[in-house]
Amino acid sequence: MTVTLLPTDDTTTRAMQELYRHLHAHPELSMQETETCAFLTRRLDDLGLETFRCGGTGVVGILRNGAGPTVAYRADIDGLPIQEETGLDYASTARGTLADGTDVPAMHGCGHDTHMTVALTLAEHLVTHPSAWAGTVVFIFQPGEETGAGAVAMLADGLWDRAPRPEIVFGQHVWPGLAGTVDISSGVAMAMADSWKVTVHGRQAHGSQPDQSIDPIVIGAHMVVRLQTVVSREVHPMKAAVVTVGTFHGGLKENIIPATAEFTVNVRTFDVEVRTRVLDSLRRIIAAEAQASGAPDPMIEVLSTFPRCYNDPAATQQLIAALSGALGANGVKEVPPVMGSEDFGLLAEAIGVPSVYWMFGGYSQQTIDATESVAGNHSPHFAPDSEPALAAGLTAALTAILSRVGTPGGVA
Repeated sequence: MTVTLLPTDDTTTRAMQELYRHLHAHPELSMQETETCAFLTRRLDDLGLETFRCGGTGVVGILRNGAGPTVAYRADIDGLPIQEETGLDYASTARGTLADGTDVPAMHGCGHDTHMTVALTLAEHLVTHPSAWAGTVVFIFQPGEETGAGAVAMLADGLWDRAPRPEIVFGQHVWPGLAGTVDISSGVAMAMADSWKVTVHGRQAHGSQPDQSIDPIVIGAHMVVRLQTVVSREVHPMKAAVVTVGTFHGGLKENIIPATAEFTVNVRTFDVEVRTRVLDSLRRIIAAEAQASGAPDPMIEVLSTFPRCYNDPAATQQLIAALSGALGANGVKEVPPVMGSEDFGLLAEAIGVPSVYWMFGGYSQQTIDATESVAGNHSPHFAPDSEPALAAGLTAALTAILSRVGTPGGVA
């Protein structure tokens, strides 16, 4: 039974704002969320949840309230290597270290601070309203979503051997929509994603003696151009795929032909067969361009792999009905899948249970009307209107959980 009430009292609002500002100001990069992990653990312990570390810097909290269904709710916790430019008085000044040792600024530029705030407040709300529900809720605070490493790490660390197995896993994400609205897809919700680093090997020479070289920059340029034909000429026109070359580096001086060059490529697909076709084509083109130039075999390094995010259709329709009751018929919109990617789906897939993942808006109507284009996720200017965004995110999360464990006549 769905029993939801938008928690807009001043005490809850102030507490959420304080929590959100703290988390926003203290981001940590993927799989390095040590202080975040400790903070979350303390908060969950204080609420009386059973807690354990999982997947390195992940945290799991288990809240039991008698006999009833078991459901799981996931919130991701990592920040991004972005220099924040929001101008907020609680803007991040934190820094982190990339895998190659590079010191970089850190920012919650994707909204994971919002997700943690909602999840912690949701846990507190359930603790303080035990008559509204019965069962068990497993809170998953997952590290490393941005790199696709976190869900895999938690599963490898025995997540579902150590926590009660749920009948469904829920998750949500803030994005640049209208606060108080939810966008949700039935079936495929988000794309699979594959990222590679390609190192092109050549032969170094002086810029005045190109005949003595095998120029990896020229070879790499041909690869990049040719890769653009994969979608237009090898993928069925009714199927979707995206191939993006995001970086290209080669050489240190204009009159020296370097020995190597490297670029990174990102592939997005919805269909497993299309994914296989595209990745096979990329490998073929990369190898063939090197061979055509008499160059050694290139090296392909897999940087990350994200699974497809799939919303169980029956569970999605049940949730849409519940959310419509909480947010109003105009507050919920069923939308096509998006090319963004998530590792959320692995958590339910690993134990063969359904999952549902949705997007909730982060901006007030006033902000949307006042700006030509609001900043989106991964922007250095991404700054949701925290008060309405958090309230709506909490309402959506509470509605989802109570749609499974809510008790008749309970008051939330």
